[in-house]
Amino acid sequence: MSAPGHSCAAVVVDYDTGAYLAECVRSLAAEGLAEVVVVENGDPAAARAALAAAGLEHTPLLSTGRNLGYGAGANRGLAALGETEYVLVCNPDLVVHAGAVGSLAQALAEHPDWAVVGPRILTPEGAAYPSARLFPTPLVAAGHALLGSAFPANPFTRRYRTPGPGERTGEVDWVSGACFLARRRALEEVGGFDERYFMFAEDMDLCWRLRQAGWLIGFCPAAEVTHHEGISRRAHPYAMALAHHRSALRFAATTLSGPRRLLLPAVALGLAARLGVTWATTFLRRANPGRPPGA
Repeated sequence: MSAPGHSCAAVVVDYDTGAYLAECVRSLAAEGLAEVVVVENGDPAAARAALAAAGLEHTPLLSTGRNLGYGAGANRGLAALGETEYVLVCNPDLVVHAGAVGSLAQALAEHPDWAVVGPRILTPEGAAYPSARLFPTPLVAAGHALLGSAFPANPFTRRYRTPGPGERTGEVDWVSGACFLARRRALEEVGGFDERYFMFAEDMDLCWRLRQAGWLIGFCPAAEVTHHEGISRRAHPYAMALAHHRSALRFAATTLSGPRRLLLPAVALGLAARLGVTWATTFLRRANPGRPPGA
């Protein structure tokens, strides 16, 4: 349940996840939220059918008419909510564990300078996903981009995926947009998500702008969610890879300043090369689905 005296609502941004969406909404409904709104970027009829099949047919559903992307969809949901102090923004392919929203709300109540707080995100196997991170320096970003896929234990990727403050609640640079609780007035102060990001890095950009505005970002590992990552985007791997790399370049262009802006052409070339490798790897994997990696 929400922290005493603090009203919470939720926005779920969906794109044709079906039963996963219903499971997510059911877990949110159990948290005692004042309101849960689903923003459907895909087929609204399919989303309504999935919710109805789970006995959740009264869940408000806002159809965007086309796939606006994650940040733009979240902004539409935020605009449709009634007056609440806190708002949870999340993917549809996750399950909120019992008491998670209350723990996040309590963390915001205890840290009035925090705009956003993220939970510990677990894989379906129970492993912790690195959802609380540092903003990458150009060197760390380049090293992670070049080595992250082939050598995930490299020092650049380890630095980029530096975990939050262990088992305690504490401050971090940014948290994953897959699930976070935000102070409504802080989101409104910075204009919500930057809708130029279709997918990926919109969470990092939001936390960057909030910090530039004087807010802090928190991580609360006592709150847990399980995330079935990538349910929506698996059907469009090439478009999603392009969106990922475009967003990375946009974030670099937004945050690099002074002499470091001279690095932008190199960043663009590096990301273009990495995108080519990603597309080639995806093609080979889809062409040989039974072939083990590296065979």
